[in-house]
Amino acid sequence: MIPDCFDEILGWISDEIYKIPTNFCMPISPSERLAIALRYFATGDSYSTIGHSFRVGFSTVSKIVVEVSEAIIKILGPMFLPEPTTAVWKESAKGFYEKWQFSNCIGSVDGKHVTIKCPNNSGTRNYCYLKKFSLVLMAVVDPDYKFICIDVGRYGRNSDGGILEESVMGKRLEAGTLNVPKPVPLPGQIEDTPMVLIGDEAFALKTYLMKPFPRRQSRSNTRLDTYKYRLCRARRVVENAFGILSKKCRVYKGPIELKEETTIKVILATCILHNYLRVKIQLDEDQSVIGALEEVDVNNRRGTNEALQVREQLF
Repeated sequence: MIPDCFDEILGWISDEIYKIPTNFCMPISPSERLAIALRYFATGDSYSTIGHSFRVGFSTVSKIVVEVSEAIIKILGPMFLPEPTTAVWKESAKGFYEKWQFSNCIGSVDGKHVTIKCPNNSGTRNYCYLKKFSLVLMAVVDPDYKFICIDVGRYGRNSDGGILEESVMGKRLEAGTLNVPKPVPLPGQIEDTPMVLIGDEAFALKTYLMKPFPRRQSRSNTRLDTYKYRLCRARRVVENAFGILSKKCRVYKGPIELKEETTIKVILATCILHNYLRVKIQLDEDQSVIGALEEVDVNNRRGTNEALQVREQLF
């Protein structure tokens, strides 16, 4: 992280992580506390390794990572990962049309496994098809690789579609309370078409969520091939966002050996920092990054008749 960004973040959260000096000891400064947490996010090194580098104890590093993560979530969260407004969705839809030629698309959705150590008394709830223990990071991403909204902490054994439906995000999408813009006509059309998310085969087809046609349907149809190509091209932004996240935050490269609640805080904090850096540092807009986060198991799910009609309109 460049010094200017470090100083800006420190200025925002300094009061949250400041400790009052006592007659017995001088506390670790806010700048060093932030440096310790960022070192953990960026490298994934063990607490003992980081403690040795900064000459602090193992337990001190543990407390600092939690406190800094909480400060980032509290202060930077509302700034860089707020609840999406109608204006945010519209701006995302504009970007998807201009960059990826996919109309009425407000975001790309996917889920990724974050490998963790086996939680105590968890049984097989976190055991995924990759034969690892994991939590799932479910995210909706805009065309600039920024997270619009995320859901963290679902169990690794579940599929993408099931996780989305059970999440607060999915329930609000289903209920129409996530500020999604009203239907608008496609370019050159008169009839209104819903604004939609795009995902892969793991999701159920919904009026607000599109996925590719089955392979058997698109093999001999040029229009379906074009639709599938554009959808897959636009959908890859969520893959790239996960790749950029894991490349910058190497804590995702190996199992996160923390308590489950601490792991969730670390994931939230790193996603917020990812958005901050996307705003501050312009990266190659057409990059394709392979990350350490694993795909969630695909479980093909059928859509409703209404959802099928929306997909017919879009292609």
